[in-house]
Amino acid sequence: MQDSVNFSNEETEQPPPYRELYPNSGEINQQCSVCSTNQFASDSESILRILKACDFAAQRHSFQRRKDVHQTPYINHPIGVANILVGEGGVMDSATIVSALLHDTVEDTSTTIDEIEEIFGSEVRTIVEQCTDDKTLPRQARKQAQIDNAASHCTKAKLVHLADKLYNLRDLEKNPPVTWDARRKKEYVSWSKEVISRLKGINEAIERELENAINRLL
Repeated sequence: MQDSVNFSNEETEQPPPYRELYPNSGEINQQCSVCSTNQFASDSESILRILKACDFAAQRHSFQRRKDVHQTPYINHPIGVANILVGEGGVMDSATIVSALLHDTVEDTSTTIDEIEEIFGSEVRTIVEQCTDDKTLPRQARKQAQIDNAASHCTKAKLVHLADKLYNLRDLEKNPPVTWDARRKKEYVSWSKEVISRLKGINEAIERELENAINRLL
């Protein structure tokens, strides 16, 4: 989920099929909607920014793993969030996609928000900043802050929030953190539902998938 954990690189078992984790992402041979969407084909600058952000995020998250039994490389998460935005939400704005790829770099690595602005610009800085929890706060205070602040965020940050929650809820269903019991899972779903309720009316397709995921988990 939001809190990353470092694990060893030792493999355990084969991960779930891609189709199970991303049921609405199109054909398997076009897994990354971010790179394959035709609307980006004539915009080399947008493609360059997106690839630069992907490379940056991959370097910063390189030693991090998700909390699941497969010890999935953490970079799968931001790439998956960006893929949801493009492939399921129809989002073609490069600043939003770049921000999705970078959304955990400040929160979970040594990256600073000033560094994000220097490399990717002020708009991306704003979006990433609004997607970053204050790690100086206790866990419960951080979770409450997400609820309290969600409605005031810019539309592009809200889109990243929605896609982030959808990715995490699907992961919770198919590939949950190994230490989470049923109570912890239910708490996460209930909290996510509260955050999402403050983000309504931004993207119908993603919101519909969020509702489906929540209904399956509750």
